[in-house]
Amino acid sequence: MRIVDVICAAGYSGFFFDDQRAIKSHAVEDGSTYKGEPATEGFRSIRMPGESISVMFVLEDGQIAHGDCAAVQYSGASGRDPLFLARDFIPVIERCVKPLLIGRKIGTFRELAAELDSLMVDGKPLHTAIRYGITQAALDAVAKSRHKLMAQIIAEEYGTTISDAMIPIFSQSGDARHLNADKMILKSVDVLPHALFNNIEKVGKKGEGLAEYVLWLKNRILEVRIDDDYNPTMHIDVYGMLGEIFGEDYESLVNYLGELEKNALPFALRIEGPVDVGSLSGQIAALKKIRELAEKKGVNVEIVADEWCNTLQDVKDFTDNKAGHMAQIKTPDLGGINNSIEAVLYCKQNGMGAYLGGTCNETDRSAQICAHIAMATSPVQTLAKPGMGMDEGYMIIHNEMRRILALKDIIGK
Repeated sequence: MRIVDVICAAGYSGFFFDDQRAIKSHAVEDGSTYKGEPATEGFRSIRMPGESISVMFVLEDGQIAHGDCAAVQYSGASGRDPLFLARDFIPVIERCVKPLLIGRKIGTFRELAAELDSLMVDGKPLHTAIRYGITQAALDAVAKSRHKLMAQIIAEEYGTTISDAMIPIFSQSGDARHLNADKMILKSVDVLPHALFNNIEKVGKKGEGLAEYVLWLKNRILEVRIDDDYNPTMHIDVYGMLGEIFGEDYESLVNYLGELEKNALPFALRIEGPVDVGSLSGQIAALKKIRELAEKKGVNVEIVADEWCNTLQDVKDFTDNKAGHMAQIKTPDLGGINNSIEAVLYCKQNGMGAYLGGTCNETDRSAQICAHIAMATSPVQTLAKPGMGMDEGYMIIHNEMRRILALKDIIGK
C-alpha cells in the first residue's frame, strides 16, 4: 500500500490558546476572555481561538488516513514551542512533508513515525504540533493498510498487550469547577476534576481557596455519588501557584499538602505542578525535594510533573530523578506520538506513574488516537479531551475505548 497524496485542512481545536505568563502576572478575567496586554511572543491577545490542521493521507486503495496537528493551551510557556496558527504551518507541511510521502510505500509505524518526527527544516525540528499530527496519520495509515485497529498496531510493534479493561479517565472542569464536578460525579469519572487553579486569587494568598475547594469536593462526592463504592481520585492542577505562596520553603509547602490530604480523605489526592521554578533542571530538583519531604513526613499526596516536562527525554529525566510520583505525558508537547508511546512504557518500567495527558486544546481526532495509545500501553490514567465542558471530551475518550474493547478480538484476526 502506498500514499498517493497528502491534503491539509485548517480547523479549530477544542479550546483556546492562552498566554500563561500574562494570566499569572496581570490578566483580569472578563467573561470568557481576559483584559490586559499579552506577554508571550506571537499572542495578539491573552486568549486566542485554538487552531488545528487535519493532515490526510490518501492511500492508493482510496482510503483516507488522518491525524490532527494541535498544540497545547499554554503554547510558548515553560520551554514549549511557539503559538501554532494554521496559516503559518500548512505551507510548511506542504513544502517539507508532502513531497517525502507521496508515492511512499507504507511499512511499519515505528519506522515511518521516527522518520517524520526527526525531520529538520532550516536546521530545526518541525513544530511539535506538526509532528504530533503527521505521526497520528502515519499510525492510521499503517492500521488501514493492514485492516487492523490502531491499538493493535501499537501492541504488535511495541510488544504490549491491549488492555482488557477501560483505562481510568481523568476529566477536567475548567473554571466551572463546581458545576462540572457534579457532572463528573454523576458519570462516575475515575479521576477528577483538574479545577484550573491557575492564579493566586483562586488558590488564596495562604492556600485557603484551594483547601476549601478540596473539602467541598470531598463532601460533594459523598453527597451526590449514585453508588457508595464510587471512590474517585482527586487530581488538581495548581500551575505552580504553591511556589508563589511558599517560595522555596518546601517543608511548609509539604505541611500544607498534608492539610489538603486531610480535607480530601477518604479519597486519594494528586497535586499537579505545585511549583514552577522556571527551568528544567530547577523543576526536577524542586519536585524531587518535594517528593522526598512528602514521603519523609508521611504525606500521601502524589506530586505530578507537568511544567518543563515537555519531551521524551524530559519524561525520562523526571523519572530517573524521582521528581514527583507521576509524569504527565503532554502528548502534543512530545511531538510524534511514538514519543508518547515510549514515554508511557519508560515510566512503567522505571517506577513512575504514567499519565497519558494532553490538552483541552486538542481535537476529537487526536483524542481518539490517544485512546488507542492508552489501551495499547495501559498508563495509570488518560485525559478526557478536548475542551473544558467535561461531557464532550469524556464521551470521546470513553466511547473510543469502548469501541476498542468491542473490536479488539474480532478485527485483524
